[in-house]
Amino acid sequence: MTGNTSGAQGNIRVVVADDQSVVREGIVMLLGLLPGVDVVGSARDGEEAVARTAELAPDIVLMDLRMPRCDGVEATRRIRADHPGTEVVVLTTYADDDSLFAALRAGARGYLTKDAGGEEIIKAIQDVLAGQAGLAPSVQRRLLERVTAPPPVVAPAEPPDGLTSRESEVLALVAEGMSNPEISRTLHISTATVKTHINNIFGKTGVRDRAQAMRYAYRHGLAQPPGSSIT
Repeated sequence: MTGNTSGAQGNIRVVVADDQSVVREGIVMLLGLLPGVDVVGSARDGEEAVARTAELAPDIVLMDLRMPRCDGVEATRRIRADHPGTEVVVLTTYADDDSLFAALRAGARGYLTKDAGGEEIIKAIQDVLAGQAGLAPSVQRRLLERVTAPPPVVAPAEPPDGLTSRESEVLALVAEGMSNPEISRTLHISTATVKTHINNIFGKTGVRDRAQAMRYAYRHGLAQPPGSSIT
């Protein structure tokens, strides 16, 4: 679906990229109701988003992330490299750290989830065009948490028994008494990934439970026993 390519003078020119036609057409319809916005084109995947940008020179591309042929992150990278006059605002279902930081590193200046309303979308667009970041409040909180998180536990240069650096980090946090969800939040990984690391740790070190894992961590200098002094 393609919108009016002429546009009223002074209006913000937008291209919408989303591989789901119902979602894409719904976003186009929503933006068409907003004052000062002209949807000049739409795209079904990242390749089309890049082509539409080259053809139409929009002010903003509203970019989904998970699309065939060329995903939103790669399309964002190409648009920002080849068309610096066009900004990218991500509009996606996914708000996980991997998606968020990959999109921002690729050059996206805004990041919204698809539950955003029209007012939130237009504010993000206006903020980005004014040189500011157009981020949903939940995304701002995730960035703040990432920036203010304590530094990761530093593992020894050569972890014992073939442990990887990440497994050593997980083991050190186990020794601090953290639960799997707490380790997940601290290291910004899923609880399933934490469980996999712990299973690997048990297999490599021969420990049978978390109590033995804690003693192993103390013995190999991966963590300090409670009450011990650090010199």
